[in-house]
Amino acid sequence: MRLVGVDVGGTFTDIMFTDTDANTSCIHKVATTKDDPSVGIVSGIQELCRRFHIDPGSIDHVFHGTTIATNAILEHDGSKTGMITTEGFKDILHIGRHQRPQNYSIIQEIPWQDRPLVERRNRKAVKERVGLNDGQVAVLEPLDEAEVRAVLDGFRETGVESVVVCFLFSYLEPRHEDRVREIIREEYPEFYITTSADISPQFREFERFTTAALNGFVGPKVQAYVDNLEQRLAQSDITCDLHIMCSNGGVATAKTVAEKPVLTMLSGPAAGVLGGDWAGKLSSRTKLITFDVGGTSADIAIVTEHGYSESSARDTWIAGFPVQVPMIDIHTIGAGGGSIAYTDAGGAFRVGPRSAGSYPGPASYGRGGTQPTVTDAHVFLGRLDPDNFLGGEMDIYPENAARAMEALAEQLGMDVSEAAEGILTIVNNNMANAIRAKTVQKGHDPRGFSLMALGGAGPMHAVEVAQILGVPEVIIPPNPGITSATGLLTTDLKYDAVQTLFMRTDQLDLERVNIAIDKLEGQIAEQLEQAGFAAEETEIRRYFDCRYIGQGYELRVSLPATKVTSDNVGAVWESFHQYHEQEYGHAFRGSPIEIVNLRLTGIAAMPKISKPNVPHGTAVEEALVKRTNSVFRVNGTLQQVDTAFYRRELLPFDVPFQGPCVILQKDTTTIIPPNCTAVLEPAGNIVIQVEV
Repeated sequence: MRLVGVDVGGTFTDIMFTDTDANTSCIHKVATTKDDPSVGIVSGIQELCRRFHIDPGSIDHVFHGTTIATNAILEHDGSKTGMITTEGFKDILHIGRHQRPQNYSIIQEIPWQDRPLVERRNRKAVKERVGLNDGQVAVLEPLDEAEVRAVLDGFRETGVESVVVCFLFSYLEPRHEDRVREIIREEYPEFYITTSADISPQFREFERFTTAALNGFVGPKVQAYVDNLEQRLAQSDITCDLHIMCSNGGVATAKTVAEKPVLTMLSGPAAGVLGGDWAGKLSSRTKLITFDVGGTSADIAIVTEHGYSESSARDTWIAGFPVQVPMIDIHTIGAGGGSIAYTDAGGAFRVGPRSAGSYPGPASYGRGGTQPTVTDAHVFLGRLDPDNFLGGEMDIYPENAARAMEALAEQLGMDVSEAAEGILTIVNNNMANAIRAKTVQKGHDPRGFSLMALGGAGPMHAVEVAQILGVPEVIIPPNPGITSATGLLTTDLKYDAVQTLFMRTDQLDLERVNIAIDKLEGQIAEQLEQAGFAAEETEIRRYFDCRYIGQGYELRVSLPATKVTSDNVGAVWESFHQYHEQEYGHAFRGSPIEIVNLRLTGIAAMPKISKPNVPHGTAVEEALVKRTNSVFRVNGTLQQVDTAFYRRELLPFDVPFQGPCVILQKDTTTIIPPNCTAVLEPAGNIVIQVEV
């Protein structure tokens, strides 16, 4: 199998090719074409194929991590969206819940009010109602189809592009939403359609409505992008299947993503976590902090012996909006190689979250950027080699970095070297604080983990961040700068289905549970069959979202793969008690448990990257490119320190070498400060013992 993984970042588009039969891989990086990322993707694949003599037509699969949906939300640059909802509930999207983002602030931004996904004038209510009648789901008021058509006529006249249908209890009975979709498809085919029961058939109206609105807001843009990318690939003789990374850690078909783009909100970062997990297994490490730093942002996640964790319903957000779809638990901050250093209105020294991006980029890129960035600080301090940036394929200009640093230092009234090192100190502490939010604040001691450095900038900062946190070990994978592209080649096709149940353990209806399981299994089996997988090629995992009676949020526990019976369900309740005790420090084994949701995940295995065939040398001295002075803080003072620059592909296996040194490779630069020891393992990782 010949596979290509492509991840689009804010600065670079990363490409990895692997031939699983020959166990060979190669990589390439090109500048991201922000206006249309598909241009950079296709030209990058073509360049890689020409450089390594690969026939584009021989590629079997392209796996893609995309930021189109994420950027549309972050920049509030989506489509004009209309909503059809139940009479009396048009303001659910505006009211939200009683919690405010900041409980005690009298001046704050409420995202769903300050930048609504659907303007109030485009939220229309119609007569309809489903609900419970004598305990059975029933239609309480028929759908007024004439009102629906009148609303759609109005949307057409006002230029609405996308229609979101959100009825009050559609998670119990979706027939009214389904009927509106039929009317739109038959009579108004120009509209992009989203129904809340199709996107998130769960209770919690605000979250379900908002998730559907997010899907409708970004839908036309993502659909156009996916169609455009498929056409460009085909025109370049790359006629294989295209699969796109989703936030749940699996890939989906291009068709599925075009219909449900809200599934891709953490597409690229999710792939980075998978790539970090894959690299950790090469060194037999199961407790990892994945530290993925690119040009714009830093993404942090935790991997344990149980794998990566999913975000809970209470803390799954994008740009301040709640998102009710499965997502890997990732914390993102605006800190990367392109983060701009500046003084704020009060004169404080700050770094990020604004980024110079790929154009104009840092001042040292020579593309017109003049503001000082994190990358410029590294260049000024002598920690990046101008002759070997991006494998020597990209020029950087130290004199530009110096001018930017001098201007910042003058503003701050500081020595220029102190200002440059101050940039790194600030951004490193920002990153360390983000890691604490995922470890210390969630009951994990970071000192028991290895820090997995990923992204183009992660290996430049990882050791100093580890020193701040007391993490004893940093791991640099074989190709850290394209780990998200690598992660795309380690995953499977993955679809989720969910149904709200609301059932107590002291009133358990096992027949109803098993009927619901069979229904969701049928839905997932149909999706997987449409993607080309037979039942025997797939695996379906089952879960309950549970809580004690009276609690507001749920914990997820696994169900047996067989029929749920009175004999095996007791183990499910005990696993919930144990999980609750692990998360909160106590359990109430005498209290009834409430089943909130039934959740199923269907998995179909995709071809994957093999263990890397690692190039290496025979002696550390053979890897030496040069020695020069670089600036590091030693014993509290900045010093010019003699620093070795090595080529990674010429380092020998299992021979320790000392910092300070800089490891050069095409996709990143690894910085190892003084008093740290590193070794290249035969599996391909560089493992650094950190002085803490």
